[in-house]
Amino acid sequence: MGRHSFPEGFLWGVATSSQQIEGGRHDGGRGESVWDRFATLPGAIEDGSNADVACEHYHRWREDVGLMSWLGVGAYRFSVAWPRVMPNGDGPPNTEGLDFYDALVDGLLSEGIEPFVTLNHWDLPQALQDRGGWPARETVKAFVEYAGAVTSRLGDRVRHWTTHNEPWCVATHGYEQGCHAPGRRSAEEGLAAAHHLLLSHGLAVDRMRQDLPEARLGVVLNLSPARPATETEADRDAARHFDGMFNRWYLEPLFNGRYPEDAVEDRVRRGHLAGRELPFVEDGDLRAIAAPLDFLGVNYYSRTVLRAGADGNPVAVPMAPAEELTEMGWEVYPEGLTDILLRVRDEYDPAEIYITENGAAFPEDPDASGVVDDSRRVSFLREHFLAALRAISAGVPLKGYFVWSLLDNFEWGHGYTKRFGLFSVNYETLKRTAKESANWYRETIAANAVTDDE
Repeated sequence: MGRHSFPEGFLWGVATSSQQIEGGRHDGGRGESVWDRFATLPGAIEDGSNADVACEHYHRWREDVGLMSWLGVGAYRFSVAWPRVMPNGDGPPNTEGLDFYDALVDGLLSEGIEPFVTLNHWDLPQALQDRGGWPARETVKAFVEYAGAVTSRLGDRVRHWTTHNEPWCVATHGYEQGCHAPGRRSAEEGLAAAHHLLLSHGLAVDRMRQDLPEARLGVVLNLSPARPATETEADRDAARHFDGMFNRWYLEPLFNGRYPEDAVEDRVRRGHLAGRELPFVEDGDLRAIAAPLDFLGVNYYSRTVLRAGADGNPVAVPMAPAEELTEMGWEVYPEGLTDILLRVRDEYDPAEIYITENGAAFPEDPDASGVVDDSRRVSFLREHFLAALRAISAGVPLKGYFVWSLLDNFEWGHGYTKRFGLFSVNYETLKRTAKESANWYRETIAANAVTDDE
């Protein structure tokens, strides 16, 4: 049994998001989010649920900070609910909403836990969606205003900020495919939304640098190595196509100030663009998007293996038997984490990287004594920690790792049917119970090391 230590000062944390855990839907002056509205649509949420209560973190945050303190984490990545701070999307901020996050930050710091704040984890105010949402350029201005309101209140204590979580999911799932809020199905809207998310990021970073010159600023991308199912030319091209839209459509403008030419051409061929000129891009936009970053947040869950579909579009191919997949249908592939970290280092050279999300949902139920033996999650995390360590050994500037998630929670379109938490949540009583993975993670943090076999 080998024992592998992480660098001194490596930051261990947990991650959550406001929509998924806070609840308090009608408390403290909170407005409606696009997910609140989306959950009212028949069939939108797998179990017909909503996030009105969720884990009731809004009222139980002190208990949850206590769980983090027991784990021994050095940092907590959470998001601010835009509708809680600006119920109408813009205008004067809601003091009660900011008071909640003010108290949460103080509570974390009192336990020696560093707050990592994400400004947008998908819960756009419905009021802004009613005015066009992310496809509308007006939303860019509203986001920058919102970012300024939050940072002016919390910036004296919060050092690490990210603008957006997984803009690909917002743009593609929300505006192009319609499986996420707000449920739109338009390739043109999806492309415009992606651009405005990136533009709002860049402009917000510029403002935050002026207001908080000592802050550390970044953005969070979900990244996945794209591999061809076979070495045929068609499958290799399918992998290139997917990589262009999933990974490079965001990495290239953020780090190089341009959209990938081959991915633009793919969109033209599919009829999503009338020509190679992107109609939503204005002078200065790409320069603004490429504002220098202090770190990149990487969310990693699995690789993606592609084949060419009958219509020429990429089709994802499962590469493991169904019983070996996570409950989300994802292959357990820790090697992909090393791969994507090395690729980002080699091609984009961010100053620092954090794993801002990594975890898995597996079927699990407490036994008669209430114990949740989630050995598959322990194995998943161990193998991914080792994969991260291999990247560090190869020179990747990886500074920390946030496990998704602290709590079982509202898993977007899946409702409460998928459980990612280190702590089980009884959704009737809201009681939190440590799973075996929580005990294992606590020991790992204390040792700052992981074994490769147990």
